[in-house]
Amino acid sequence: MFYTPLPSKTRILAQKAPVVTQKGLRWLTIISSIPLFGIVTAFGIAPTTSSLQDIPVRQIVHSLPLPEIAVTNEDENQYSVSTFWHQENIRRGDTIAAILSRLEVNKQDKADFIRAVRDNKVMQHLRSGEIIHAETSTEGELLTLRYFNIQGKQLNIGKIGSFYEIDNETAEANARIRVGSGIIQNTLFAATDAAGLPNGIAAKIVEIFASDIDFYRDLQKGDRFTVVYESLQDYGSTIQSGRVLAVEFINKGKPYRAVYFQEPGGEGDYYTPNGENLRKPFLRTPLEFSRISSGFTNARFHPILKQWRAHKGVDYAAPAGTPVMATADGVVDFKGWQNGYGNMIILKHRSEYSTAYGHLSSFGRGLQKERRIKQGEIIGYVGSTGMATGPHLHYELRVNGIQRDPSQVIMPAALSISKRNKAIFQKETKELIARLDLLRNANFASAK
Repeated sequence: MFYTPLPSKTRILAQKAPVVTQKGLRWLTIISSIPLFGIVTAFGIAPTTSSLQDIPVRQIVHSLPLPEIAVTNEDENQYSVSTFWHQENIRRGDTIAAILSRLEVNKQDKADFIRAVRDNKVMQHLRSGEIIHAETSTEGELLTLRYFNIQGKQLNIGKIGSFYEIDNETAEANARIRVGSGIIQNTLFAATDAAGLPNGIAAKIVEIFASDIDFYRDLQKGDRFTVVYESLQDYGSTIQSGRVLAVEFINKGKPYRAVYFQEPGGEGDYYTPNGENLRKPFLRTPLEFSRISSGFTNARFHPILKQWRAHKGVDYAAPAGTPVMATADGVVDFKGWQNGYGNMIILKHRSEYSTAYGHLSSFGRGLQKERRIKQGEIIGYVGSTGMATGPHLHYELRVNGIQRDPSQVIMPAALSISKRNKAIFQKETKELIARLDLLRNANFASAK
């Protein structure tokens, strides 16, 4: 066996290595005797060797008992069931059952609650855009429901045993003025969400400009909106978005403006800055969002009859169950089944006008002949009854009983502010219009 002699410097280091190791072991012994985090650790050390890696180490762990924490029956009862508060926005055409389903209320409580409020007028006439607060448990129990409507009334419904108790009270809400603006990238609802606006604001903008803008066909990327609205607060928390006070919508470069005004002794409504009522006698469409699948024509190939014939109305394609709105104030003239129209409603309006709505899946609640209907009221739901290849609404505008093309008929003009109230209107809306001007200038400056 051959050995290679080490260089002199290496031999010196090798000779001193045991000494260095001995000192290191003394420090290691001292450190290892210190207890850390409630655990006492001891190290058994083997005789000195020339390498630390050759030292066998044995670790002994002793657990220290922790003091027991007493839990009382009261604590167990307190944390056995968790409850949660929810905020739910009312959607157009919403029912109490639909809202409770979104809150994941169990079947028994849902049935008990609906039975308890079936004669309550406030709960039977929910308004889209308003907010419901509800307390539920992990078991799906509905414990409390609070509904604050725009008239300043708060409905408190609480569960007592297996029953629900209703309490009406005047809410102590403070109205604060808020402003917001946005740019359309895809849809109006996506733009209002991106701007941090309440859900009801988008629906209200659609309602205000329904006679001027078709928000399904006319909307373009880059369209802008600015809105001034009320935010109703209770104990520092926003409980509802109130009225839209002023709004501007720029569609295809053309600005549309509206301000809220209530004539003395009358109902509030939306007007142009010049005092013209924006709520024209007829809406442009009976559906909020849809597309025309078949227009008014004297020659169309019928998809079921397989022959050419006139199509004396406009077909709007929409999912089954989509709410259908009355396009104008009127009276129910017919409700029922009518041959190829299926489920149909005919409304009689002022003067010589009437409208017809066909292929409905079902009718609106409480509809009967001679009942008065307000513009925008839900009168039925899209379906495919009668001669229909799929879910859609067949809409007709009739003048003296004859079907006419809605896009070609010159409709009656909207009513303007009365002369005696014109000065009051200008005084009360001056500040709102100034806010719109200020926000528009700020938006244009930031866009440059």
